[in-house]
Amino acid sequence: MVSHGANHPRSEISRVDRHPLMAGISCCSSSALSSRSNFGAISLRFNNAHGGRTSTIFRKSLRINAEISYVNAEEAKKLVSEEGYSIVDVRDRIQYERAHIKPCSHVPLFVENKDNDIGTIIKRQLHNNFSGLFYGLPFTKPNPEFVQSVKSQFSPDSKILVVCQEGLRSSGAANKLEAAGFQNIACITSGLQSVKPGWFDVEGTTELQDAGKGGLVQVQGKISAVLGTVLICAYLFITFFPDQAEKILALVPSS
Repeated sequence: MVSHGANHPRSEISRVDRHPLMAGISCCSSSALSSRSNFGAISLRFNNAHGGRTSTIFRKSLRINAEISYVNAEEAKKLVSEEGYSIVDVRDRIQYERAHIKPCSHVPLFVENKDNDIGTIIKRQLHNNFSGLFYGLPFTKPNPEFVQSVKSQFSPDSKILVVCQEGLRSSGAANKLEAAGFQNIACITSGLQSVKPGWFDVEGTTELQDAGKGGLVQVQGKISAVLGTVLICAYLFITFFPDQAEKILALVPSS
């Protein structure tokens, strides 16, 4: 509560009494601020020595932000199983459908950009020829309804674990939620790619750590695995059956 006179000496921060016009100027704090408090108001008030009226010169609100917890995958599992944290998956639709933790709430930080202005069309085509082609990801834009969507499902004091594939989007999403007033936010530092199989109940067509792989990168990985297997088999055959290997090589026409 802001002090209006000299009867509350503890609330008064500073005061000048010698000048008749400056007498009664005080700066007061409305509450003791702690790491978990949300707002504290500071006001500078002017007391008219002749008329006894008080007017506010300015008022400034201060906000103390809650601290975001950055945890590894193993610590994240304990937050969910032991401390009752709810999971908010902020990845795009494609990665979410490949694999996601159940149960969880899917609120993408970025949504597919289907705008048709000339600038967006050019950017989308460039994306599809490179990142989209190699990683199988859509061309996206920030989700304008992200914070409101989370607010519609959770209260500000809810315990929320924000997850994405690599840890970058979840960090950005956690900052947005913290700025919106959510007080118990955590996110996995290295994302779901660091989660080992079996740590969470997973739904989808692949493991969590592989949900970011798609497009030509995934095809290239399969081709590399096949070629590696063929080379290993050839090496073992030559090592243990050198005579047969020599006969097969003799059948190859020389140039």
